[in-house]
Amino acid sequence: MNQENCLFCKIVLKKIPSAVVYEGDEVLGFKDVNPQAPVHYLFVPKRHLGSVSQVTTTENPVGLLVLAATHCARELKMDSTGYRLVMNHGHDGGQTVEHLHLHLLGGRSMKWPPG
Repeated sequence: MNQENCLFCKIVLKKIPSAVVYEGDEVLGFKDVNPQAPVHYLFVPKRHLGSVSQVTTTENPVGLLVLAATHCARELKMDSTGYRLVMNHGHDGGQTVEHLHLHLLGGRSMKWPPG
């Protein structure tokens, strides 16, 4: 998938509205439109990368995504109760949008496996 057809690239470029929760020079965070927890934010690099397998050693978008997500988690006071950071890769791994992204989930027990 290229940048012109990418849902998350369109969100980064403000062509599709989103509920932005974080914006830095290289990362955008926004509320998931289909939340799986009371807090469900997505963090994406502003530059298109299809998945975690496209990350090279000369860049660190994953670290920037984690820093943005943990910043938001601290602001929501979820440090004391806990939260999950999830990154999926590929169809079988549950990745539904071909743009590297990190999920921040919290606001209830996020123990894995659920039950």
